[in-house]
Amino acid sequence: MPITMAFQPIVRPDGTIFAHEALVRGAQGEGAASVLARVTPDNLYAFDQLCRTTAIQIAGGLGLAATGALLSINFSPKAIYEPERCIASSLAAARRSGLANESLMFEITENERLRDAAHLRAIVTSYSAMGFRVAIDDFGAGFSNLDLLADFQPDIVKLDMALIRDVDRDPVRRAVVGHLTRMLAELRIEPVAEGVETVDEYEALRDLGIGLFQGYLFARPRLRGLATLSMPRRPSIP
Repeated sequence: MPITMAFQPIVRPDGTIFAHEALVRGAQGEGAASVLARVTPDNLYAFDQLCRTTAIQIAGGLGLAATGALLSINFSPKAIYEPERCIASSLAAARRSGLANESLMFEITENERLRDAAHLRAIVTSYSAMGFRVAIDDFGAGFSNLDLLADFQPDIVKLDMALIRDVDRDPVRRAVVGHLTRMLAELRIEPVAEGVETVDEYEALRDLGIGLFQGYLFARPRLRGLATLSMPRRPSIP
């Protein structure tokens, strides 16, 4: 199926970009939902491979390697039958695009239930050995969360926007995010706050110790381009 990519940055408070996440789109810019609706068990492997190589090729053409930021790619553990073989086309595309292994991060979608923990552990172990970073996406969105951290230690955990929304006003969400942040720090896992939309949310998350952010407050995804960053500023006090 014809696809392309949009890119949305993951940013630090100092205005530097940690990574650009590749988000699948239809060839004419159609949203991810319409693309994913055409994915079946029979074409999942081919779709997963196409997403990886397309993201790498477009990012390479946009000069991402020179920026020092990572390229973050979502992947389906169910599409991988053997990590070293299934990564071959991605490695070839990265070489052609001038992207080192260390500049790639792979995001596991947490709400995709995977019953074979040993298989997931093998993927993460193999990817880490090859120099890739590994992230759990949508952490807190559902299914089991803490057992993923117990089974393996990713480099990054992306806190789902359901936890982030109104964290500045909701004491329960604030407490949950605060405890998660302290736990992740003890495990030496870096948290990313996803879906940040307001300055108040951003400031509350910074106060809780989070140092990586993604959301419309900073940049919307840009189709076939690296998005322009807009960092929020505290209002001046007269």
